[in-house]
Amino acid sequence: MKIHHIRNATFVIESGDYRIIVDPMLSDKGALPAFAHFRHPGERNPIVDLPENAAQILDQVTHCLITHSHTFGMESLSHTDHLDPPGKSFLIQKDIPVACSQKDVSFLTKNDIRVENSLDFWQAQPFLGGKIIAIPAQHGHGWIHYLMANGAGYYLELPGEPSIYISGDTVFTDDVHRVLTDLAPDIAVVAAGSASLDIGGPILMPMNEIITFIRHAPKRVIANHMEALNHCPTKRSELSQELDVQNLLDKTDIPDDGQILTFK
Repeated sequence: MKIHHIRNATFVIESGDYRIIVDPMLSDKGALPAFAHFRHPGERNPIVDLPENAAQILDQVTHCLITHSHTFGMESLSHTDHLDPPGKSFLIQKDIPVACSQKDVSFLTKNDIRVENSLDFWQAQPFLGGKIIAIPAQHGHGWIHYLMANGAGYYLELPGEPSIYISGDTVFTDDVHRVLTDLAPDIAVVAAGSASLDIGGPILMPMNEIITFIRHAPKRVIANHMEALNHCPTKRSELSQELDVQNLLDKTDIPDDGQILTFK
């Protein structure tokens, strides 16, 4: 298995003839509004360009996983850091089959996106010769998560490959702990940007929860959702330094945009 990290939460899982893109945010630098204006610098998103090899990676995509796309079914409340207008156009123009939580099906199909797998939490479905399980994702602590698009993470087992858990946008919960301990993925992908808005508490794991996630992960961890959005303050160097202190750096990959990771 290869993981092609593109930017933010967007990456491609390469397995045999399949190339599975996760959460396609494909906008040019600065094409989207800032997601916070007071708690963080009000820079337009994304704050970095796509990597130079993005087009080559995208040209090979065969399938898609979307963790979440909207709040209350409203286009104006789309979570464009996981599915933006260029991402939608990409899926539509290439007629890419999508797997998503059943909560996202209506919104995506209204946008002319082809949903092939509608998933209920903790219910395994066949997927590309293996299986996929949707895992609840709580997008924030306290009342703020009720205003967010509480979406899904995914646990995948593909033939001849290491198992992989994609956390999606979540804080550390009993469901997350259950995946790490009971399903014991070979690779666990954590959204590590510690995002917050101008109101409310963290909407992704703060540093102490990222450390807890990595400590409980049985094998390799990939940290993403970093240094691409104005409301995600955690830097790669900051995370690396903290993991070094906690003796967890050796089990964690913190890929640069465009980097390819290989797992056996």
